Amino acid sequence: MSVLPVEQAWIILVKLSSDLKKKGIVAPAKINKDLGLIKSQISFYKKDTSHPDMINEMARADMALNEIQGILLDLAETCGDDYYKEWLDKLNRANRGEIVYELSDHSSKFLLNPPPGLSYAKITMKSPLAEERVQEIAEVFGIIMEFDTDLTISLYGDKPDVQSALREMAPFFAE
Repeated sequence: MSVLPVEQAWIILVKLSSDLKKKGIVAPAKINKDLGLIKSQISFYKKDTSHPDMINEMARADMALNEIQGILLDLAETCGDDYYKEWLDKLNRANRGEIVYELSDHSSKFLLNPPPGLSYAKITMKSPLAEERVQEIAEVFGIIMEFDTDLTISLYGDKPDVQSALREMAPFFAE
């Protein structure tokens, strides 16, 4: 299936959020959680693009991305005009349907289309875990967390951040 402009916008915003964190600029904690939910909405839409409920989900995902884009671009502007324009240009290109970051065309049994340049981990718990417990860890390390099922969690982010988050979550594996 082809790459959607909303997918490109999502990847760009994930990378912008990560880059801002590296620069010491902290985005609101809600953004990482929302980006994880949006990734799920995009994946659901791609499974059945003709279903009316999926079309509505994509519209909600697009609106949420626009809100996140505004917040992150405001933060990017504090890093200087060139930095802001670089990210704005990427988002404008994505909105025109250009491919800014390549996505893998295949999905594997274990790794479902991780964004290029980001590491991915999928963990399975023995029993369901309250989302708040791991969401706080995801926010501290600036990674995107997505609940695939009640027992399975996907983590996206820079490799050192994903590794640190997994180490922090280690006690949960025994529960």
